Amino acid sequence: MAYDRYIAIYKPLLYNSIITIRLITRLVIVFVVRAVVLVGPCLVLISRFPAFKTNIIAHSYCEHMAVVKLAAADIRVNSILGLLVAFTILGVDLLFILLSYTMIFIAVFHLPSKSARLKAFNTCTPHMCVFLSFYSMAIFSFLSHRYGKKIPPYVHIIFSDSYLLVPPMLNPLIYGIKTTLAARRPGRS
Repeated sequence: MAYDRYIAIYKPLLYNSIITIRLITRLVIVFVVRAVVLVGPCLVLISRFPAFKTNIIAHSYCEHMAVVKLAAADIRVNSILGLLVAFTILGVDLLFILLSYTMIFIAVFHLPSKSARLKAFNTCTPHMCVFLSFYSMAIFSFLSHRYGKKIPPYVHIIFSDSYLLVPPMLNPLIYGIKTTLAARRPGRS
């Protein structure tokens, strides 16, 4: 989304020629391959556990660490690999998002009028709020499973569910409210 915003602000007339179905398809393939390469080893390591303490996961979905904690074996390798995967995914995503927003802000500061700059910032603000809420809750969830021994299990569940459900739920609401407010402003038709 950050790259999409950058193209929409910096090169609006070339948007349709840059953001093509071919580019979107390539990006989807890259992200699917990244997920398989990074998450695949976690699944292989889980399958190698000889036994589990129970077959009931104290979680609302089959999260990696929730399953690993059930193993009747040493889970250090799984825990380290899980953290490595989480921070690789989050780190790379955040790096690209920050790079995109840096380029967006540079482009915005070169816009000729103050109203154009404000409009561009107004376009980016909801996206920044959604991705910051997603990544902050995700990092808390990943770290609390490993280092939050005194945190009750229901807190893990709430944060894990929240980082998966809240941002996708907020995104259309934020944009819908923003669009409704923009349509109600005086001087707009």
